[in-house]
Amino acid sequence: MYVLRHRAQEPASPTFGRSGALVSRIATLPDPSPRVARGHAAASAADSRARLHEALAIAEALPLIPLGEMLLEHGLLSVEQLDVALQLQRRSPDRHLGEVLVELGVISRSQLAQMLARKLGIAFVELAKFDVDPVALKAVPEDLVRAHHFLPLCYDAGRLVVAVADPLDETLLATVRFRTDCAVIAVLATADDIERAVVAYYGRPAAQFEAQKIAEQLGCEMQESDKPEMLIRETDSTLVRLVNKIIIDAHSSGASDIHIESNPGRGSVLVRFRNDGELCEYLKLPYNFRSALISRVKIMADIDISEHRQAQDGRINFRRFGPLDLELRVVTYPTRDGLEDVVMRLLTMKEPLPLEKLGLRDSVAEGLRELIVKPYGLLLAVGPTGSGKTTTLHSLISAINKPGRKILTAENPVEITQPGLRQVQVNEKSGWNFATIMRAFLRADPDVIMVGEMRDRETAGIAVEASLTGHLVFSTLHTNSAAETVVRLLDMGIDPFSFTDSLLGVLGQRLARKLCTACRTSRVASATEVAALAQEYCHGTELAPSAITAEWLSRFGPDLLIHEASGCETCAQRGYKGRAGLFELFTVTPEIRKTMLLRASASELQAMAIRNGMRTMKQDGIEKALQGIMDMREVRATA
Repeated sequence: MYVLRHRAQEPASPTFGRSGALVSRIATLPDPSPRVARGHAAASAADSRARLHEALAIAEALPLIPLGEMLLEHGLLSVEQLDVALQLQRRSPDRHLGEVLVELGVISRSQLAQMLARKLGIAFVELAKFDVDPVALKAVPEDLVRAHHFLPLCYDAGRLVVAVADPLDETLLATVRFRTDCAVIAVLATADDIERAVVAYYGRPAAQFEAQKIAEQLGCEMQESDKPEMLIRETDSTLVRLVNKIIIDAHSSGASDIHIESNPGRGSVLVRFRNDGELCEYLKLPYNFRSALISRVKIMADIDISEHRQAQDGRINFRRFGPLDLELRVVTYPTRDGLEDVVMRLLTMKEPLPLEKLGLRDSVAEGLRELIVKPYGLLLAVGPTGSGKTTTLHSLISAINKPGRKILTAENPVEITQPGLRQVQVNEKSGWNFATIMRAFLRADPDVIMVGEMRDRETAGIAVEASLTGHLVFSTLHTNSAAETVVRLLDMGIDPFSFTDSLLGVLGQRLARKLCTACRTSRVASATEVAALAQEYCHGTELAPSAITAEWLSRFGPDLLIHEASGCETCAQRGYKGRAGLFELFTVTPEIRKTMLLRASASELQAMAIRNGMRTMKQDGIEKALQGIMDMREVRATA
């Protein structure tokens, strides 16, 4: 009988023995037979390296089970159907019995995969949940992965574990062994899951391969030239097409940034995209592309191509070079060995988001609405680079942008535009910096001023002065929390009396990845999990976990849910799609103002604000996790 191959015709290959591809016994279907029950200890698909290792260990002691016998045991086919399939299979020895049964319509492909994985000793892996080892991904050439439709997962006892749709394909495993010079173990995954995972880890092939073709064409042109030793020039038409293609692909993939990274010697030039906060490799180019590639970006950004020792800023209006109405903010900076890197931020948002779409909890939204109608004062949005501070400020300003108000903004660069604002672009080269612009603003009779960033004492001092002379001032700062902002500004040398009088509030924020709504999974949280979550919510505060749990039950219902990432085509198997904000609003009260004058620490200020009703970014994240907007893993990583 057929046992994953013809035993009578084909001797057992060392590749497929106890240490080869068909080793892992995971049994999840109920079976009274003793030999199957032994594998029932690993009763679910492997979704982690630890469980996969356990499954591989269990496999060593279990025998192989004939496919026909296993299907008969589970009532998936009759003896007559098996005889017919075996007769057809004998006529074509190269065809697997399972494939014959699928073609006959006796079993489905899904049933065949489950039987192979759970009953014939092949570990079944849920790729959407499996934490793939980056070392294993790098060990196998990408062209081999795409050509043969498999995925490297990890190393187990020195052997490379790969997920395949057809574990009987000995040619594939032999090829992987040859290309990696390593023993290989095959585990099973569905073809669809493998295809999605390859897209998730290596990117969609069409765009990358098209860009790669342009790069190859450029390399061929260089080799065919009269002087092949000459480097590629930034004006080469093929290079121009390549840079345009990189920008277009970044925009179509929803990337926020493009990173071009040069490596010394003959190291490749790496192009990476940042999607939903994570960097993903897009393209590798030969080392002799780097000078021309970076020079081409500099030309597009209208910055000095001869300057390599200092950082430079620029801006690309892509309408001049390609088919997209797109602007990019460009930063170049020197790296070791006289090389340069480039980061381009895609400025795709032309209009401000309504305040209601920022994802603010009700208490924060209400508090901000009270602050932005004040006639004067200072309101700050703080957080790391790329946390959405500018987006938040423009949303707040749009809520008060009325015909009777004069609103001036100083930005570097102007990313979001809205009618009624007078927006000024910073130009450091001509001395038109934030401080200079702010001084000019004070003589221009504004009602509201927004300054893109308070990066030094001079700018901060002018902002405080403006807020004390009848202007409502908005600005941003790079700090870790709202309470820490107060300490940071006082340490910069700002006059404490003026500052405490002017400050209205500080909005701290972060961006965390949202769960993909098309594939997220949910389950009811146990009492232990709810208690642990409430304890984590109250850690370091005077809040009582029991009171928080009662509040959750009243707000979210009697069954609190735990939401987790899964993975589907919509999110390219990442499990996440888009980002949402985590917020904390530090509102200055008379009591807090007195404490600020006494130079209290950030922790003391935060404790006082929590007593007054503030919720930290992590607490905001925990509640959004309970709502299914994100998962706790992302909350803990972000806040």
